[in-house]
Amino acid sequence: MSFRQEFLQFALQQNVLKFGEFTTKAGRQSPYFFNAGLFNDGLSTLKLARFYAQAIIDSKVEFDMLFGPAYKGIILAAATAMMLAEKGINVPFAYNRKEAKDHGEGGVLVGAPLKGRVLIIDDVISAGTSVRESVRLIQNEGATPAAVAIALDRMEKGTGELSAVQEVEHQYGLPVVAIANLLDLFTLLAENQSAELARFVEPMNAYRARYGVA
Repeated sequence: MSFRQEFLQFALQQNVLKFGEFTTKAGRQSPYFFNAGLFNDGLSTLKLARFYAQAIIDSKVEFDMLFGPAYKGIILAAATAMMLAEKGINVPFAYNRKEAKDHGEGGVLVGAPLKGRVLIIDDVISAGTSVRESVRLIQNEGATPAAVAIALDRMEKGTGELSAVQEVEHQYGLPVVAIANLLDLFTLLAENQSAELARFVEPMNAYRARYGVA
């Protein structure tokens, strides 16, 4: 089983990935749902961080540190930094607060100083708001955004004809590293012998035909 398929099987087991009838934030009727917030215990977060670390290493993207946007990105940056260290790549990490602190160290940034090439790590890219805010924070500190790492690329249209991931890549010139994407979901369905999952092939094809991007 491929690395990507291992991740999707893991997501299914954790009920992070579900097939059925769901309404997305954009109001679309989707045959699947992915909620990385359900990786919410020690063991599942540990496994998730290993997938992130391996995807980042495999991408060969060059970076000096990790940045996790509040709130989901905080634990992802910390856990992935630990897994990278386990693989011999020890890098600092930082994250932000939603509101500036006016005492102690102050400001919105916590952790290591933002320096060098910064890899942003989050769960997904939807509207791209989190990435825009992260890029601004990183550049304001004199550092350079290097890439974005996410769990799943839905490969569907954003505000225009491009996907949310493609919009980020075009707007900021940043590579986006995804552990898995929509094509991997189709492989999962094709290779799975479960009749329960097989019935979602047709709805997935219809959804992709309507909202998908190349």
